[in-house]
Amino acid sequence: MHLVTVATQLDQWALDFEGNCERIIRSIAIAKSRGATLRVGPELEVPGYGCLDHFLEGDTILHSWEVLAQILQSEEAKGIVCDIGMPITHKNCNYNCRVIIHDGKIVMIRPKMWMANDGNYRELRHFTPWHKHRQVEQHSLPGMIKRITGQQYVPFGDAVVSTEDTVIGVELCEELFTPASPHIQMGLDGVEIFTNSSGSHHELRKLNRRIDLIKEATMKLGGIYLYANQRGCDGDRLYYDGACLIAMNGQILARGPQFTLSDVDVITATVDLGAVRAHRTVSSRRMQSAQAESYERVYVDTRLDGGQGIRVGDEETKGSMEVSYHTPEEEIALGPACWLWDYLRRSRTQGYFLPLSGGIDSCATATIIHSMCRLVASAASEGNEQVITDARRIAGEPEDSKYLPTDPKEFASRIFHTCYMGTQHSGADTRKRAKDLAEAIGSYHVDLNMDTAVSAVQGIFSFVTGKTPQFASRGGSNAENLALQNIQARLRMVLAYMFAQLLPWTRGKVGGLLVLGSANVDESLRGYYTKYDCSAADVNPIGGISKTDLKKFIGWAEVNFDLPILQSFLDAVPSAELIPLGEDNVPQSDEQEMGMSYNELSVFGRLRKVEKCGPYSMFGKLVQEWGSFLSPVEIAHKVKHFFFTYAINRHKMTTLTPSVHMESYSPDDNRFDLRPFLYPSQFTHQFKKIDKLASELPNRATQPGNDKAKVD
Repeated sequence: MHLVTVATQLDQWALDFEGNCERIIRSIAIAKSRGATLRVGPELEVPGYGCLDHFLEGDTILHSWEVLAQILQSEEAKGIVCDIGMPITHKNCNYNCRVIIHDGKIVMIRPKMWMANDGNYRELRHFTPWHKHRQVEQHSLPGMIKRITGQQYVPFGDAVVSTEDTVIGVELCEELFTPASPHIQMGLDGVEIFTNSSGSHHELRKLNRRIDLIKEATMKLGGIYLYANQRGCDGDRLYYDGACLIAMNGQILARGPQFTLSDVDVITATVDLGAVRAHRTVSSRRMQSAQAESYERVYVDTRLDGGQGIRVGDEETKGSMEVSYHTPEEEIALGPACWLWDYLRRSRTQGYFLPLSGGIDSCATATIIHSMCRLVASAASEGNEQVITDARRIAGEPEDSKYLPTDPKEFASRIFHTCYMGTQHSGADTRKRAKDLAEAIGSYHVDLNMDTAVSAVQGIFSFVTGKTPQFASRGGSNAENLALQNIQARLRMVLAYMFAQLLPWTRGKVGGLLVLGSANVDESLRGYYTKYDCSAADVNPIGGISKTDLKKFIGWAEVNFDLPILQSFLDAVPSAELIPLGEDNVPQSDEQEMGMSYNELSVFGRLRKVEKCGPYSMFGKLVQEWGSFLSPVEIAHKVKHFFFTYAINRHKMTTLTPSVHMESYSPDDNRFDLRPFLYPSQFTHQFKKIDKLASELPNRATQPGNDKAKVD
């Protein structure tokens, strides 16, 4: 017996009920046109996954039912089993649900049982888990649905769907990641097709975990696994990375794209149920199956093979496909670029503005915008009408325009604006690098000197107080030195917003620009930036990426984007260029001022967040990792210095520019990293324990054969 199955990934938008409905119905139509008889969509696809506290509003539930009513009445949803995601209130509790529909009726409602409630997720804040495993209740339908389906009540709970030829079980996102996943018991009870509707976000080096779990599940159990995932920016810091797939018996048969600008992607595969049953003839599996508890079956009067026994008009998908993964450099090029395109087209602004300093961070941000323009050009060349329409509107073209954004540089000249904001401390090399990069990627670039504005602010202070602050190299105190640097950085933010609002006007265009920040995740973790400086922007594409990964990305982009100018950014010493050169004429060094390298910062960030280390346990781990080239006393000093500077700068995280989430140790206080912002910065008890242990441990770095080495 052959069976056509389908999984979809949609670029949904939180609270965009009309747009979400249109995309759902379009995905069903595409599935049917390919002969599919089962369609699975992403988690909470009707309202959008990222509604957050809007899930607590009755309006969100009401409008979700209204959308489902449209889907139930649509011709597209006839003759196909559809798995639709939406929130539902049952007995005064909100549930994250899958609604299984067929031929204008609701077959059953399956609520989510295990919630994602850490990191970026707060599902327990909005939904109640269904704890009545293998139990079903009756759910009273709203009047608008009763009038359409003719049903008063439908099954609500942990059940499975039985067609004439197979059994379908539902698993929702996080349930795949739990140790006792529902697919295990469902599979032992005879479920042959598993659907998983997900809202899984992109993170560097993460995709392989999802795929490995699905392959392992179907390898042990046997079965067909349909994984559907949200894709795009649906209104918050996360980029959902699609990659929907179909697996059978441990093999991947089809996989959707991870990074694309299209709103709807549908993948299909023709598979053999007989192969699933053959896979399950293992003796030990049969013994466990015979002892498994039963699920209530909800019956649907249909066959997924269309009643033919063998699916007509579709070739069988033979064998498995090679699963490929993007490199981290490619993920940086594509993930934030797709997110930025969604943000730009949905915010209905006319482009982006970036203070381009000539350093590697703003260079990386500009290169990601270049990647976005390349994706737009590629999609336009392929005839993607949605991308073409959005691009014309953003570029200020009339509705009847024939303009096609097929040249990345030409498109960038319309929607991307950069500005070098120099002072007397800026180097000629950085100014030239900024100008050359802008020319290479096509941005509309302006160059200015802001010394007059800096002098004016300093003059106000001197007039009021009668005192004139000086840089440290000219005899000033640390307080004077820091204040003089910070005023330059903060004035750049003020100028950035003025230019973002008025540059389009100077070019005869209407509307304004979104200001981009460019502080990397390591500098945010260390607090090595000025609060409300030019990193205080509308969005920050690199705020979730480490400096180490950014350098690798720039090296990759130099070759793959044919941008030779990028090598000069890699060769330059990272510097804020906010102080005059000293007698040695050595430029200001970021790493020297921070008192730690960027590579060390990445390690501190991983241990602090991912491995949940306080100062004492971090010291213990680093003695093992770094002990061959650093003494315990040196390691103790580094750990204490990190936690001290982290603590005194933690308040900056409360105003961190929204960043695309990319790294597992992001310090974003607003969504991801919920920690205090007022710390006992001396960590007296913890540091005393570190010092005591450091004095007692042997110094392995002095042993023969151990060379002093950098953490790099």
